[in-house]
Amino acid sequence: MTDGPNNIDSKGIINQNVWDGFSKWFHCICVVTFDLELGQALENIYPRDVKLSKQDISNICYLAFPDSNSGCMGDTTFVIRLQSKSEKMLRSEHVTYNSKCPPLLKIDESYLWGYVYFRQVKDLTLPRGYFQKSIVMLSYFPFNNLFSKICSYIAPEYFEHGEETLEVACYNIALWSPPVAGVALSLPILGSVFQTFIPLSATGIGSINSTLALLGNESNESQKVIQVDDLNLFEILQPVLSHVHLLWELVITSEPIVVMASSPTVCSSMVLALTRLIAPLQYCGDYRPYFTIHDSEFKQYTSKVHGPPPVILGVTNPFFAKSFQHWPHTIRLNDETGETQKYKLKKTHQTKMIESNSGIYTSYKPFLQKDKNIIKKLKGGVKRPYEAQSIMLSKHLLELTQSFMFPLERYIASLLPLQKNISAFKAVPTPNPFNPDDFFATLDKTGPHLTLNKTGIKGDWIGLYRKFFRSPNFKTWFNARYTELSLKLQALHAEALSTVDITNWVRGRPEVEIVDMVMRLKSKICKCNCDVPVSDSVKQQLNQRMHDIATSLPEDLKNILQIS
Repeated sequence: MTDGPNNIDSKGIINQNVWDGFSKWFHCICVVTFDLELGQALENIYPRDVKLSKQDISNICYLAFPDSNSGCMGDTTFVIRLQSKSEKMLRSEHVTYNSKCPPLLKIDESYLWGYVYFRQVKDLTLPRGYFQKSIVMLSYFPFNNLFSKICSYIAPEYFEHGEETLEVACYNIALWSPPVAGVALSLPILGSVFQTFIPLSATGIGSINSTLALLGNESNESQKVIQVDDLNLFEILQPVLSHVHLLWELVITSEPIVVMASSPTVCSSMVLALTRLIAPLQYCGDYRPYFTIHDSEFKQYTSKVHGPPPVILGVTNPFFAKSFQHWPHTIRLNDETGETQKYKLKKTHQTKMIESNSGIYTSYKPFLQKDKNIIKKLKGGVKRPYEAQSIMLSKHLLELTQSFMFPLERYIASLLPLQKNISAFKAVPTPNPFNPDDFFATLDKTGPHLTLNKTGIKGDWIGLYRKFFRSPNFKTWFNARYTELSLKLQALHAEALSTVDITNWVRGRPEVEIVDMVMRLKSKICKCNCDVPVSDSVKQQLNQRMHDIATSLPEDLKNILQIS
Protein backbone atom coordinates (compact mmCIF):
# COMPACT_ATOMS: atom_id res chain seq x y z
CA MET A 1 0.00 0.00 0.00
CA THR A 2 1.23 3.50 -0.86
CA ASP A 3 1.83 6.28 1.61
CA GLY A 4 -0.87 8.85 2.26
CA PRO A 5 -0.82 11.92 -0.02
CA ASN A 6 -0.35 15.54 1.04
CA ASN A 7 -4.08 16.21 0.69
CA ILE A 8 -4.76 14.04 3.74
CA ASP A 9 -4.17 16.03 6.91
CA SER A 10 -2.71 14.77 10.17
CA LYS A 11 -6.12 13.55 11.34
CA GLY A 12 -6.60 11.45 8.23
CA ILE A 13 -9.36 13.68 6.89
CA ILE A 14 -9.21 14.40 3.15
CA ASN A 15 -9.34 18.07 2.24
CA GLN A 16 -12.65 19.21 0.72
CA ASN A 17 -11.24 20.07 -2.71
CA VAL A 18 -10.30 16.42 -3.28
CA TRP A 19 -13.93 15.29 -3.14
CA ASP A 20 -14.86 17.20 -6.28
CA GLY A 21 -12.70 14.87 -8.36
CA PHE A 22 -13.93 11.82 -6.42
CA SER A 23 -17.59 12.64 -7.12
CA LYS A 24 -16.99 12.49 -10.87
CA TRP A 25 -16.86 8.71 -10.44
CA PHE A 26 -18.43 7.77 -7.09
CA HIS A 27 -21.09 9.12 -4.77
CA CYS A 28 -19.51 7.71 -1.60
CA ILE A 29 -17.92 4.68 0.04
CA CYS A 30 -19.70 3.17 3.04
CA VAL A 31 -18.43 0.85 5.76
CA VAL A 32 -21.32 -1.16 7.23
CA THR A 33 -20.87 -3.26 10.36
CA PHE A 34 -23.05 -5.31 12.71
CA ASP A 35 -23.95 -3.65 15.99
CA LEU A 36 -25.41 -5.83 18.77
CA GLU A 37 -27.95 -3.18 19.71
CA LEU A 38 -28.68 -1.60 16.32
CA GLY A 39 -28.14 -4.50 13.94
CA GLN A 40 -26.58 -3.51 10.63
CA ALA A 41 -25.24 0.02 11.06
CA LEU A 42 -23.24 2.59 9.12
CA GLU A 43 -19.81 2.71 10.74
CA ASN A 44 -18.12 5.14 8.37
CA ILE A 45 -18.71 7.05 5.17
CA TYR A 46 -16.45 8.86 2.71
CA PRO A 47 -16.85 11.77 2.20
CA ARG A 48 -18.10 12.54 5.70
CA ASP A 49 -20.61 15.19 4.56
CA VAL A 50 -22.13 13.23 1.68
CA LYS A 51 -25.88 13.71 1.28
CA LEU A 52 -27.84 10.52 1.94
CA SER A 53 -31.41 10.46 3.25
CA LYS A 54 -32.27 8.38 6.32
CA GLN A 55 -34.14 5.99 4.04
CA ASP A 56 -31.10 5.65 1.76
CA ILE A 57 -28.87 4.84 4.75
CA SER A 58 -31.35 2.27 6.04
CA ASN A 59 -31.63 0.58 2.64
CA ILE A 60 -27.85 0.54 2.15
CA CYS A 61 -27.24 -1.02 5.55
CA TYR A 62 -29.73 -3.83 4.99
CA LEU A 63 -28.57 -4.46 1.42
CA ALA A 64 -24.90 -4.56 2.49
CA PHE A 65 -25.30 -7.92 4.25
CA PRO A 66 -26.60 -11.24 2.92
CA ASP A 67 -29.70 -12.53 4.71
CA SER A 68 -28.83 -14.45 7.86
CA ASN A 69 -30.21 -17.66 6.35
CA SER A 70 -27.73 -17.46 3.46
CA GLY A 71 -24.87 -18.75 5.58
CA CYS A 72 -22.29 -16.85 3.52
CA MET A 73 -18.92 -17.44 5.18
CA GLY A 74 -15.69 -15.85 4.04
CA ASP A 75 -15.89 -13.12 1.39
CA THR A 76 -19.00 -12.47 -0.70
CA THR A 77 -19.35 -9.96 -3.54
CA PHE A 78 -22.54 -8.78 -5.22
CA VAL A 79 -24.23 -5.80 -6.87
CA ILE A 80 -27.17 -3.75 -5.56
CA ARG A 81 -29.33 -1.08 -7.15
CA LEU A 82 -31.49 1.19 -5.03
CA GLN A 83 -33.83 4.05 -5.68
CA SER A 84 -32.20 7.16 -4.27
CA LYS A 85 -34.37 9.36 -2.08
CA SER A 86 -31.72 12.10 -2.08
CA GLU A 87 -31.97 14.97 -4.54
CA LYS A 88 -29.44 14.66 -7.34
CA MET A 89 -28.47 17.08 -10.10
CA LEU A 90 -26.25 15.67 -12.84
CA ARG A 91 -22.85 17.32 -13.15
CA SER A 92 -22.09 18.93 -16.51
CA GLU A 93 -19.55 16.21 -17.38
CA HIS A 94 -22.17 13.56 -16.57
CA VAL A 95 -24.67 15.19 -18.94
CA THR A 96 -22.00 15.12 -21.68
CA TYR A 97 -21.20 11.50 -20.83
CA ASN A 98 -24.88 10.48 -21.09
CA SER A 99 -25.14 12.05 -24.54
CA LYS A 100 -22.34 9.87 -25.92
CA CYS A 101 -22.48 6.49 -24.15
CA PRO A 102 -24.71 3.45 -24.95
CA PRO A 103 -28.14 3.39 -23.21
CA LEU A 104 -27.03 0.44 -21.05
CA LEU A 105 -24.26 2.55 -19.47
CA LYS A 106 -26.18 5.80 -18.97
CA ILE A 107 -26.53 7.44 -15.58
CA ASP A 108 -30.05 7.47 -14.14
CA GLU A 109 -29.95 9.98 -11.31
CA SER A 110 -32.94 8.26 -9.66
CA TYR A 111 -30.89 5.16 -8.88
CA LEU A 112 -27.66 4.43 -7.07
CA TRP A 113 -25.55 1.35 -7.84
CA GLY A 114 -23.74 -0.35 -5.01
CA TYR A 115 -20.73 -2.66 -5.30
CA VAL A 116 -20.56 -4.76 -2.16
CA TYR A 117 -17.72 -6.74 -0.58
CA PHE A 118 -18.93 -8.57 2.55
CA ARG A 119 -16.65 -10.46 4.94
CA GLN A 120 -17.85 -12.90 7.61
CA VAL A 121 -15.30 -14.93 9.57
CA LYS A 122 -15.24 -16.56 12.97
CA ASP A 123 -13.76 -14.38 15.72
CA LEU A 124 -14.21 -15.68 19.25
CA THR A 125 -13.01 -12.35 20.71
CA LEU A 126 -16.25 -10.70 19.50
CA PRO A 127 -19.55 -11.04 21.43
CA ARG A 128 -21.35 -12.86 18.58
CA GLY A 129 -18.32 -14.95 17.70
CA TYR A 130 -18.16 -13.56 14.17
CA PHE A 131 -16.55 -10.63 12.40
CA GLN A 132 -19.10 -9.14 9.95
CA LYS A 133 -18.44 -6.06 7.86
CA SER A 134 -19.10 -4.76 4.34
CA ILE A 135 -17.51 -2.21 2.05
CA VAL A 136 -20.06 -0.62 -0.28
CA MET A 137 -18.91 1.61 -3.14
CA LEU A 138 -21.86 3.70 -4.33
CA SER A 139 -21.97 5.27 -7.78
CA TYR A 140 -24.50 6.49 -10.33
CA PHE A 141 -22.49 4.67 -13.02
CA PRO A 142 -23.61 1.11 -13.94
CA PHE A 143 -20.02 -0.09 -14.39
CA ASN A 144 -20.85 -3.45 -12.85
CA ASN A 145 -17.70 -5.31 -13.85
CA LEU A 146 -15.14 -2.53 -13.41
CA PHE A 147 -16.39 -1.27 -10.06
CA SER A 148 -16.96 -4.78 -8.67
CA LYS A 149 -13.33 -5.59 -9.50
CA ILE A 150 -12.11 -2.32 -7.93
CA CYS A 151 -14.15 -2.96 -4.78
CA SER A 152 -12.77 -6.50 -4.58
CA TYR A 153 -9.27 -5.04 -4.80
CA ILE A 154 -9.76 -2.28 -2.21
CA ALA A 155 -11.76 -4.15 0.44
CA PRO A 156 -9.16 -6.81 1.41
CA GLU A 157 -6.58 -4.02 1.71
CA TYR A 158 -8.95 -2.18 4.05
CA PHE A 159 -9.56 -5.28 6.19
CA GLU A 160 -5.80 -5.72 6.55
CA HIS A 161 -4.60 -2.11 6.92
CA GLY A 162 -7.60 -0.18 8.22
CA GLU A 163 -9.22 3.18 7.56
CA GLU A 164 -6.22 4.83 5.91
CA THR A 165 -6.60 2.46 2.95
CA LEU A 166 -9.98 3.94 2.03
CA GLU A 167 -8.68 7.49 2.46
CA VAL A 168 -5.79 6.81 0.10
CA ALA A 169 -8.12 5.06 -2.35
CA CYS A 170 -10.45 8.07 -2.33
CA TYR A 171 -7.54 10.38 -3.05
CA ASN A 172 -6.38 8.14 -5.92
CA ILE A 173 -9.89 8.17 -7.41
CA ALA A 174 -10.04 11.98 -7.11
CA LEU A 175 -7.07 12.21 -9.50
CA TRP A 176 -8.67 10.06 -12.21
CA SER A 177 -9.58 11.69 -15.51
CA PRO A 178 -13.35 12.25 -15.81
CA PRO A 179 -15.31 9.32 -17.31
CA VAL A 180 -15.51 9.99 -21.06
CA ALA A 181 -17.04 7.67 -23.65
CA GLY A 182 -14.79 6.65 -26.53
CA VAL A 183 -11.53 7.22 -24.65
CA ALA A 184 -9.15 4.64 -23.16
CA LEU A 185 -8.80 5.31 -19.43
CA SER A 186 -6.05 4.44 -16.95
CA LEU A 187 -7.24 4.42 -13.34
CA PRO A 188 -4.41 4.09 -10.76
CA ILE A 189 -5.41 2.98 -7.28
CA LEU A 190 -3.42 1.58 -4.32
CA GLY A 191 -0.40 0.76 -6.44
CA SER A 192 -2.26 -0.88 -9.34
CA VAL A 193 -3.65 0.53 -12.58
CA PHE A 194 -7.06 -0.48 -13.93
CA GLN A 195 -7.27 0.11 -17.67
CA THR A 196 -10.68 0.33 -19.29
CA PHE A 197 -12.68 1.81 -22.15
CA ILE A 198 -16.21 3.24 -22.17
CA PRO A 199 -17.75 2.64 -25.62
CA LEU A 200 -19.53 5.30 -27.63
CA SER A 201 -23.24 4.90 -28.28
CA ALA A 202 -22.61 4.23 -31.97
CA THR A 203 -20.11 1.42 -31.31
CA GLY A 204 -22.10 -0.39 -28.63
CA ILE A 205 -21.03 -2.73 -25.83
CA GLY A 206 -20.02 -5.52 -28.20
CA SER A 207 -17.02 -3.63 -29.54
CA ILE A 208 -15.28 -3.38 -26.18
CA ASN A 209 -13.20 -6.55 -26.61
CA SER A 210 -11.37 -5.28 -29.69
CA THR A 211 -10.80 -1.90 -28.10
CA LEU A 212 -9.41 -3.38 -24.88
CA ALA A 213 -6.92 -5.34 -26.94
CA LEU A 214 -5.37 -2.03 -27.96
CA LEU A 215 -4.87 -0.90 -24.37
CA GLY A 216 -1.89 -3.10 -23.72
CA ASN A 217 -0.85 -6.61 -22.94
CA GLU A 218 -2.67 -9.05 -20.70
CA SER A 219 -3.40 -8.06 -17.13
CA ASN A 220 -0.61 -8.48 -14.60
CA GLU A 221 -0.33 -7.87 -10.88
CA SER A 222 -0.04 -4.08 -11.20
CA GLN A 223 -1.87 -3.50 -14.49
CA LYS A 224 -5.41 -4.82 -14.94
CA VAL A 225 -7.38 -4.58 -18.20
CA ILE A 226 -11.06 -4.59 -17.25
CA GLN A 227 -14.29 -4.06 -19.20
CA VAL A 228 -16.73 -1.62 -17.61
CA ASP A 229 -19.61 -4.07 -18.07
CA ASP A 230 -19.00 -7.77 -18.67
CA LEU A 231 -21.47 -10.58 -18.00
CA ASN A 232 -20.84 -14.17 -19.07
CA LEU A 233 -24.43 -14.83 -20.13
CA PHE A 234 -23.88 -18.52 -20.80
CA GLU A 235 -22.35 -19.22 -17.40
CA ILE A 236 -25.15 -17.38 -15.58
CA LEU A 237 -28.05 -18.65 -17.71
CA GLN A 238 -26.81 -22.21 -18.09
CA PRO A 239 -29.27 -23.65 -15.51
CA VAL A 240 -32.26 -22.12 -17.39
CA LEU A 241 -30.82 -22.33 -20.92
CA SER A 242 -33.66 -24.53 -22.24
CA HIS A 243 -36.12 -21.75 -21.40
CA VAL A 244 -34.10 -18.74 -22.59
CA HIS A 245 -36.65 -17.87 -25.30
CA LEU A 246 -39.45 -17.85 -22.74
CA LEU A 247 -37.37 -15.60 -20.49
CA TRP A 248 -36.64 -13.32 -23.48
CA GLU A 249 -40.39 -12.85 -23.99
CA LEU A 250 -40.98 -12.15 -20.29
CA VAL A 251 -38.22 -9.52 -20.23
CA ILE A 252 -39.08 -7.76 -23.50
CA THR A 253 -42.71 -7.40 -22.39
CA SER A 254 -41.65 -6.22 -18.88
CA GLU A 255 -43.35 -9.03 -16.99
CA PRO A 256 -42.76 -9.10 -13.17
CA ILE A 257 -40.11 -11.71 -12.30
CA VAL A 258 -38.65 -12.74 -8.95
CA VAL A 259 -35.35 -14.65 -8.80
CA MET A 260 -34.90 -16.71 -5.63
CA ALA A 261 -31.43 -17.97 -4.71
CA SER A 262 -29.40 -18.86 -1.64
CA SER A 263 -26.89 -16.00 -1.99
CA PRO A 264 -26.97 -12.39 -3.25
CA THR A 265 -24.08 -13.22 -5.59
CA VAL A 266 -26.22 -15.71 -7.53
CA CYS A 267 -29.48 -13.75 -7.59
CA SER A 268 -27.83 -10.41 -8.49
CA SER A 269 -25.95 -12.01 -11.40
CA MET A 270 -29.15 -13.61 -12.73
CA VAL A 271 -31.15 -10.38 -12.49
CA LEU A 272 -28.47 -8.46 -14.39
CA ALA A 273 -28.29 -11.22 -17.01
CA LEU A 274 -32.07 -11.12 -17.52
CA THR A 275 -31.97 -7.38 -18.24
CA ARG A 276 -29.30 -8.06 -20.90
CA LEU A 277 -31.38 -10.65 -22.78
CA ILE A 278 -33.01 -7.97 -24.96
CA ALA A 279 -29.88 -5.93 -25.78
CA PRO A 280 -29.45 -3.59 -27.59
CA LEU A 281 -32.99 -2.65 -26.51
CA GLN A 282 -32.84 -1.08 -23.07
CA TYR A 283 -34.79 -2.80 -20.30
CA CYS A 284 -36.92 0.00 -18.84
CA GLY A 285 -38.78 -1.72 -16.03
CA ASP A 286 -37.39 -1.46 -12.53
CA TYR A 287 -34.91 -4.09 -11.37
CA ARG A 288 -33.16 -4.83 -8.11
CA PRO A 289 -30.31 -7.35 -8.28
CA TYR A 290 -30.66 -7.93 -4.53
CA PHE A 291 -33.76 -7.06 -2.52
CA THR A 292 -34.61 -7.61 1.16
CA ILE A 293 -37.74 -7.60 3.31
CA HIS A 294 -36.42 -4.43 4.99
CA ASP A 295 -36.48 -2.41 1.76
CA SER A 296 -38.74 0.65 1.83
CA GLU A 297 -40.65 -0.68 -1.20
CA PHE A 298 -41.31 -4.14 0.23
CA LYS A 299 -44.96 -3.37 1.02
CA GLN A 300 -45.55 -2.03 -2.49
CA TYR A 301 -44.20 -5.20 -4.11
CA THR A 302 -46.10 -7.57 -1.80
CA SER A 303 -49.44 -5.78 -2.20
CA LYS A 304 -52.09 -8.02 -3.75
CA VAL A 305 -54.46 -5.12 -4.40
CA HIS A 306 -52.72 -3.61 -7.41
CA GLY A 307 -50.61 -6.57 -8.49
CA PRO A 308 -46.84 -6.59 -9.00
CA PRO A 309 -45.32 -3.78 -11.11
CA PRO A 310 -42.96 -4.36 -14.07
CA VAL A 311 -39.87 -5.22 -12.03
CA ILE A 312 -37.25 -7.97 -11.73
CA LEU A 313 -36.21 -8.74 -8.15
CA GLY A 314 -33.38 -10.88 -6.78
CA VAL A 315 -34.08 -12.28 -3.29
CA THR A 316 -32.59 -14.83 -0.88
CA ASN A 317 -34.97 -14.85 2.11
CA PRO A 318 -37.35 -17.88 2.07
CA PHE A 319 -40.10 -15.58 3.36
CA PHE A 320 -40.48 -14.26 -0.20
CA ALA A 321 -41.81 -17.65 -1.33
CA LYS A 322 -44.90 -16.94 0.77
CA SER A 323 -45.20 -13.18 0.35
CA PHE A 324 -44.71 -13.35 -3.43
CA GLN A 325 -47.19 -16.14 -4.16
CA HIS A 326 -49.22 -13.76 -6.35
CA TRP A 327 -46.23 -12.96 -8.58
CA PRO A 328 -46.73 -14.57 -11.99
CA HIS A 329 -43.14 -15.69 -12.68
CA THR A 330 -40.57 -17.14 -10.26
CA ILE A 331 -37.10 -18.49 -11.01
CA ARG A 332 -35.87 -20.67 -8.14
CA LEU A 333 -32.12 -21.34 -8.26
CA ASN A 334 -30.36 -23.97 -6.17
CA ASP A 335 -26.71 -23.93 -5.12
CA GLU A 336 -25.80 -26.47 -7.79
CA THR A 337 -25.19 -25.03 -11.24
CA GLY A 338 -24.17 -26.35 -14.61
CA GLU A 339 -25.67 -28.77 -17.07
CA THR A 340 -26.10 -31.51 -14.46
CA GLN A 341 -28.72 -29.36 -12.74
CA LYS A 342 -31.90 -29.44 -14.87
CA TYR A 343 -34.41 -26.66 -14.35
CA LYS A 344 -37.93 -27.60 -15.37
CA LEU A 345 -40.82 -25.37 -16.35
CA LYS A 346 -43.56 -25.71 -13.73
CA LYS A 347 -47.13 -24.55 -14.23
CA THR A 348 -47.84 -24.23 -10.52
CA HIS A 349 -47.15 -21.74 -7.76
CA GLN A 350 -47.38 -23.95 -4.68
CA THR A 351 -45.38 -22.28 -1.94
CA LYS A 352 -43.74 -25.42 -0.56
CA MET A 353 -42.45 -26.38 -4.00
CA ILE A 354 -40.95 -22.92 -4.60
CA GLU A 355 -39.24 -23.02 -1.23
CA SER A 356 -37.43 -26.26 -1.99
CA ASN A 357 -37.46 -27.15 -5.69
CA SER A 358 -35.50 -25.42 -8.38
CA GLY A 359 -37.27 -24.44 -11.59
CA ILE A 360 -39.19 -21.73 -13.42
CA TYR A 361 -42.68 -21.32 -11.99
CA THR A 362 -45.06 -19.66 -14.45
CA SER A 363 -48.36 -20.15 -16.25
CA TYR A 364 -47.20 -17.94 -19.14
CA LYS A 365 -47.88 -19.33 -22.62
CA PRO A 366 -45.15 -18.13 -25.02
CA PHE A 367 -46.17 -16.48 -28.28
CA LEU A 368 -43.14 -17.95 -30.08
CA GLN A 369 -41.59 -21.37 -30.49
CA LYS A 370 -38.05 -21.78 -29.18
CA ASP A 371 -35.01 -22.24 -31.41
CA LYS A 372 -34.09 -25.81 -30.48
CA ASN A 373 -31.01 -25.78 -32.72
CA ILE A 374 -29.17 -23.03 -30.82
CA ILE A 375 -30.00 -24.67 -27.47
CA LYS A 376 -28.75 -28.02 -28.76
CA LYS A 377 -25.59 -26.40 -30.12
CA LEU A 378 -24.87 -24.65 -26.80
CA LYS A 379 -25.55 -27.74 -24.71
CA GLY A 380 -23.38 -29.80 -27.03
CA GLY A 381 -20.47 -27.37 -26.85
CA VAL A 382 -19.17 -28.59 -23.49
CA LYS A 383 -15.57 -28.41 -24.71
CA ARG A 384 -15.88 -24.76 -25.74
CA PRO A 385 -14.74 -22.10 -23.26
CA TYR A 386 -17.59 -20.33 -21.46
CA GLU A 387 -16.54 -17.10 -23.17
CA ALA A 388 -17.11 -18.63 -26.63
CA GLN A 389 -20.46 -20.07 -25.53
CA SER A 390 -21.46 -16.69 -24.14
CA ILE A 391 -20.59 -14.95 -27.42
CA MET A 392 -22.68 -17.49 -29.34
CA LEU A 393 -25.66 -17.03 -27.01
CA SER A 394 -25.36 -13.22 -27.02
CA LYS A 395 -25.22 -13.19 -30.83
CA HIS A 396 -28.39 -15.30 -31.08
CA LEU A 397 -30.27 -13.08 -28.60
CA LEU A 398 -29.02 -9.96 -30.40
CA GLU A 399 -30.34 -11.27 -33.74
CA LEU A 400 -33.68 -12.14 -32.12
CA THR A 401 -34.11 -8.68 -30.60
CA GLN A 402 -32.98 -6.88 -33.74
CA SER A 403 -35.31 -8.97 -35.90
CA PHE A 404 -38.15 -8.05 -33.53
CA MET A 405 -37.31 -4.33 -33.49
CA PHE A 406 -36.33 -3.83 -37.16
CA PRO A 407 -39.96 -3.71 -38.47
CA LEU A 408 -40.74 -1.11 -35.79
CA GLU A 409 -37.68 0.97 -36.70
CA ARG A 410 -38.70 0.82 -40.38
CA TYR A 411 -42.30 1.77 -39.62
CA ILE A 412 -41.41 4.65 -37.27
CA ALA A 413 -39.16 6.12 -39.97
CA SER A 414 -42.16 6.15 -42.32
CA LEU A 415 -44.00 8.49 -39.93
CA LEU A 416 -41.73 11.36 -41.01
CA PRO A 417 -43.62 13.80 -43.32
CA LEU A 418 -42.14 14.28 -46.80
CA GLN A 419 -39.42 16.91 -46.97
CA LYS A 420 -41.19 18.71 -49.84
CA ASN A 421 -44.05 19.47 -47.43
CA ILE A 422 -41.77 21.39 -45.06
CA SER A 423 -42.04 25.15 -45.61
CA ALA A 424 -40.03 27.88 -43.93
CA PHE A 425 -43.19 30.02 -43.77
CA LYS A 426 -45.34 27.41 -42.02
CA ALA A 427 -45.20 25.79 -38.60
CA VAL A 428 -42.94 22.80 -38.12
CA PRO A 429 -44.94 19.64 -38.97
CA THR A 430 -45.26 16.84 -36.43
CA PRO A 431 -44.61 13.13 -37.08
CA ASN A 432 -47.63 11.14 -38.16
CA PRO A 433 -49.32 9.19 -35.33
CA PHE A 434 -48.35 5.62 -34.52
CA ASN A 435 -51.12 3.24 -35.62
CA PRO A 436 -50.72 -0.40 -34.53
CA ASP A 437 -52.98 -1.71 -37.30
CA ASP A 438 -50.97 0.14 -39.96
CA PHE A 439 -47.81 -1.37 -38.46
CA PHE A 440 -49.25 -4.90 -38.46
CA ALA A 441 -50.11 -4.47 -42.15
CA THR A 442 -46.37 -4.09 -42.90
CA LEU A 443 -45.31 -7.35 -41.23
CA ASP A 444 -45.92 -9.59 -44.25
CA LYS A 445 -43.15 -7.77 -46.11
CA THR A 446 -40.89 -6.64 -43.23
CA GLY A 447 -41.72 -8.98 -40.31
CA PRO A 448 -39.27 -10.88 -38.08
CA HIS A 449 -40.06 -14.17 -39.85
CA LEU A 450 -38.03 -12.96 -42.84
CA THR A 451 -34.75 -12.65 -40.90
CA LEU A 452 -35.39 -15.58 -38.53
CA ASN A 453 -36.44 -18.08 -41.19
CA LYS A 454 -33.39 -20.30 -40.50
CA THR A 455 -33.85 -20.42 -36.72
CA GLY A 456 -37.18 -22.22 -36.51
CA ILE A 457 -38.61 -19.40 -34.38
CA LYS A 458 -42.26 -19.06 -35.42
CA GLY A 459 -45.44 -18.02 -33.72
CA ASP A 460 -47.91 -15.25 -33.02
CA TRP A 461 -45.77 -12.18 -33.74
CA ILE A 462 -48.76 -9.81 -33.70
CA GLY A 463 -49.81 -11.07 -30.26
CA LEU A 464 -46.29 -10.52 -28.93
CA TYR A 465 -46.16 -7.01 -30.42
CA ARG A 466 -49.52 -6.13 -28.83
CA LYS A 467 -48.20 -7.19 -25.42
CA PHE A 468 -44.92 -5.34 -26.06
CA PHE A 469 -46.85 -2.11 -26.85
CA ARG A 470 -48.20 -2.11 -23.29
CA SER A 471 -44.75 -2.36 -21.70
CA PRO A 472 -42.42 0.41 -20.42
CA ASN A 473 -39.78 -0.97 -22.81
CA PHE A 474 -41.88 0.06 -25.80
CA LYS A 475 -43.00 3.36 -24.27
CA THR A 476 -39.42 4.44 -23.57
CA TRP A 477 -38.22 3.31 -27.01
CA PHE A 478 -41.13 5.01 -28.78
CA ASN A 479 -40.73 8.29 -26.87
CA ALA A 480 -37.02 8.37 -27.75
CA ARG A 481 -37.70 7.66 -31.45
CA TYR A 482 -40.57 10.17 -31.58
CA THR A 483 -38.27 12.81 -30.07
CA GLU A 484 -35.64 11.99 -32.70
CA LEU A 485 -38.24 12.40 -35.48
CA SER A 486 -39.39 15.71 -34.03
CA LEU A 487 -35.81 17.00 -33.84
CA LYS A 488 -35.22 15.83 -37.41
CA LEU A 489 -38.23 17.86 -38.56
CA GLN A 490 -36.95 20.84 -36.58
CA ALA A 491 -33.59 20.48 -38.33
CA LEU A 492 -35.18 20.24 -41.80
CA HIS A 493 -37.32 23.30 -41.01
CA ALA A 494 -34.22 25.19 -39.82
CA GLU A 495 -32.41 24.32 -43.08
CA ALA A 496 -35.38 25.58 -45.09
CA LEU A 497 -35.52 28.79 -43.07
CA SER A 498 -31.77 29.36 -43.41
CA THR A 499 -31.97 29.51 -47.24
CA VAL A 500 -34.96 31.87 -47.51
CA ASP A 501 -34.47 35.17 -49.37
CA ILE A 502 -35.64 37.12 -46.36
CA THR A 503 -34.86 40.54 -47.87
CA ASN A 504 -37.36 40.10 -50.70
CA TRP A 505 -39.88 38.47 -48.40
CA VAL A 506 -39.94 41.46 -46.03
CA ARG A 507 -40.92 43.96 -48.76
CA GLY A 508 -44.57 44.93 -48.49
CA ARG A 509 -45.22 42.63 -45.56
CA PRO A 510 -47.40 43.82 -42.68
CA GLU A 511 -45.43 44.62 -39.57
CA VAL A 512 -47.18 41.87 -37.60
CA GLU A 513 -45.91 39.20 -40.05
CA ILE A 514 -42.37 40.56 -39.84
CA VAL A 515 -42.48 40.49 -36.04
CA ASP A 516 -43.76 36.92 -36.21
CA MET A 517 -40.82 35.96 -38.47
CA VAL A 518 -38.34 37.59 -36.08
CA MET A 519 -39.73 35.64 -33.17
CA ARG A 520 -39.64 32.45 -35.24
CA LEU A 521 -36.00 33.04 -36.17
CA LYS A 522 -35.06 33.80 -32.56
CA SER A 523 -36.70 30.61 -31.38
CA LYS A 524 -35.07 28.55 -34.12
CA ILE A 525 -31.58 29.92 -33.41
CA CYS A 526 -32.03 29.17 -29.70
CA LYS A 527 -33.17 25.59 -30.40
CA CYS A 528 -30.30 24.99 -32.84
CA ASN A 529 -27.84 26.11 -30.18
CA CYS A 530 -29.35 23.59 -27.74
CA ASP A 531 -30.61 20.30 -29.14
CA VAL A 532 -31.65 20.56 -32.80
CA PRO A 533 -28.98 18.69 -34.84
CA VAL A 534 -27.86 21.16 -37.56
CA SER A 535 -24.46 22.05 -38.97
CA ASP A 536 -22.52 25.19 -38.03
CA SER A 537 -23.14 26.58 -41.53
CA VAL A 538 -26.92 26.37 -40.99
CA LYS A 539 -26.54 28.20 -37.68
CA GLN A 540 -24.48 30.92 -39.41
CA GLN A 541 -27.08 31.24 -42.17
CA LEU A 542 -29.88 31.61 -39.63
CA ASN A 543 -27.97 34.41 -37.90
CA GLN A 544 -27.46 36.03 -41.30
CA ARG A 545 -31.23 35.84 -41.97
CA MET A 546 -31.79 37.59 -38.65
CA HIS A 547 -29.30 40.28 -39.70
CA ASP A 548 -31.05 40.63 -43.09
CA ILE A 549 -34.46 41.14 -41.50
CA ALA A 550 -33.02 43.56 -38.91
CA THR A 551 -31.65 45.90 -41.60
CA SER A 552 -35.16 46.36 -42.99
CA LEU A 553 -36.73 47.38 -39.68
CA PRO A 554 -36.99 50.88 -38.19
CA GLU A 555 -34.85 51.55 -35.12
CA ASP A 556 -37.75 51.74 -32.65
CA LEU A 557 -39.02 48.31 -33.72
CA LYS A 558 -35.51 46.84 -33.52
CA ASN A 559 -35.23 48.14 -29.96
CA ILE A 560 -38.57 46.61 -29.01
CA LEU A 561 -37.60 43.25 -30.52
CA GLN A 562 -34.07 43.51 -29.04
CA ILE A 563 -32.27 42.79 -32.31
CA SER A 564 -29.50 44.67 -34.03
